[in-house]
Amino acid sequence: MNDLTVSNKVDAAIMESVLLGGDLSKLTPEQRVSYYRHVCESVGLNPLTKPFDYMTLNGKLTLCAKKDATDQLRNINGVSIDDVDIVENETQFLVKVKGHDKTGRTDVEIGVVAKKDMQGNLGNVQMKAVTKAKRRLTLSLCGLGWLDETEVETIRDARLANVKPETGEIIESIPVENINQETGEIVEPVELINPLSAEAVKYAAHEWNISESEAAKAIAGKKLGNKISKKEFEQIVSG
Repeated sequence: MNDLTVSNKVDAAIMESVLLGGDLSKLTPEQRVSYYRHVCESVGLNPLTKPFDYMTLNGKLTLCAKKDATDQLRNINGVSIDDVDIVENETQFLVKVKGHDKTGRTDVEIGVVAKKDMQGNLGNVQMKAVTKAKRRLTLSLCGLGWLDETEVETIRDARLANVKPETGEIIESIPVENINQETGEIVEPVELINPLSAEAVKYAAHEWNISESEAAKAIAGKKLGNKISKKEFEQIVSG
């Protein structure tokens, strides 16, 4: 048995472990890049848009879907939202969304966000809950079992993994704070942004397809304060 045959058997065993156990850490950096691209191609996503992040969950390295993934999947599969039901209680917003895809298949999903999230801005909390529910519905209708990035932060001990998408090299694991949906306990956001900064206004103008002056007025009307989590700001803009 030559070295190439041995190598092929080892690679096959590793890939089998990944497919059955869902642990991408067992792959080499080159294999992770190849796996990432194959996953994107299998569901029609553009890998250049980096639709997935890496995360560790229960000690396994896996993928979670980002906004680009759910946006593209919604377009590819013709996912439409039919109804949005928002329920507010003392500690959280619970949003139930109903929708269908282009084949007529229907589904229902929920999104729950604590009121103490988003720096206590209830309007933003409500929008985040709606966004979370819509993304969960999209993944469900598309028959995909990935977590959405908005869910990762609610899972205790979950970590986003810093993996170079170009090389597949694992740099480090970044702890993701846990949000208790009963108490809403959170920590300060890591990356902050001024909603009225040139960077933020330009981003909003592009997303909303309006002028920067109009975007600045719209952002000011939301009264987001001087600093907000960059991730939360992007979620607010995306709706």
